[in-house]
Amino acid sequence: MNSTTLIFRQLFEATSSTYTYIIGCAATRKAVIIDPVLETVERDAKLIKQLDLKLELGLNTHVHADHITGTAALAKIFPSMLSCLSDESGAKADRLLSHGEKLKVGRLEMECRHTPGHTNGCASYILNSEGIIFTGDALLFRGCGRTDFQQGNSARLYDSVWDHILSLPDHYTIFPGHDYNGHMSSSVREEKKFNVRLTLEKEKFIELMANLNLAYPKQIDRALPANLKNGEQ
Repeated sequence: MNSTTLIFRQLFEATSSTYTYIIGCAATRKAVIIDPVLETVERDAKLIKQLDLKLELGLNTHVHADHITGTAALAKIFPSMLSCLSDESGAKADRLLSHGEKLKVGRLEMECRHTPGHTNGCASYILNSEGIIFTGDALLFRGCGRTDFQQGNSARLYDSVWDHILSLPDHYTIFPGHDYNGHMSSSVREEKKFNVRLTLEKEKFIELMANLNLAYPKQIDRALPANLKNGEQ
């Protein structure tokens, strides 16, 4: 990452093991935040102000089930910030993004790619100039998001990841939406080689995902209704 043009921070919320990202243009101080969490809005807002950034966009990678998004709360602190979601999400946001849509962040440009499968409205955000992609829950470090609820579709997730994430150049850095073991990032090269789920044949992947027997998400009954309304409670 070129520090002369990019301001970058990776932040962590421990209860849901969620990563939040702040990306800013060093020249113009314009910035976006990806996947903010309600409980850490004060922390994030303080940092944004300390870095002298102008927060313009609050990007959610999908309608989260494990935490309430902080976009509504951040908009009260930064009134010019617009919340964004995929236009396939079926949820409320100030701006609904189509597949391939470009987002200007000062002199930086981000690309929204729809990567559904964990949910209908999953999106990944690419900063091609820096060779980085923010994958939300579509692709995690050596894993992926679950597909057993909230419009989950294993076949669609497999195709999304291979068509729109792992098709990027090998050197691209992957920043996931969560990690539960302390890993902060990966790369396209690594995940193509070592991802224990996505390196399976598609039929085996679908079978694996159907038999994970995961626990019911702890915060879904609180988070999902709020996130369908941009985090408003």
